[in-house]
Amino acid sequence: MKVAFATQDLKRVDAHFGWAKQISIYELDENGYSFVETVTFSGDLQEDGNEDKLAPKIEAIKDCAILYVAAIGGSGAARVVANNIHPIKVPEPEDIESLLKKLQAMLNGNPPPFIRKAMGKGKERVFDFED
Repeated sequence: MKVAFATQDLKRVDAHFGWAKQISIYELDENGYSFVETVTFSGDLQEDGNEDKLAPKIEAIKDCAILYVAAIGGSGAARVVANNIHPIKVPEPEDIESLLKKLQAMLNGNPPPFIRKAMGKGKERVFDFED
């Protein structure tokens, strides 16, 4: 699954989603993780109420299952959730690599329901009612 991180310094989750100049995206599974890309945004990102700044960010992370942010506004959170992306706020700046290792440990253990759901994003759900 893909995981996105709102970041200013490319090392930590330290950015508000709407104001983030960069979002780093990683691919993660039970065996490890790898960097995919960093998407950079420009323009007036700090203008509250400017919903136009969210559209390119949503487009950039649409195939991600989880989004880590320092903060996110109500409309941004609603748009993220509407795209089947689970937003997670970190209370203080946290190292991206540390978060990836924690997620990987969850995948190898007994992941909570939201992680199991995130792992299935983009995959066809098959139900066998015979079992």
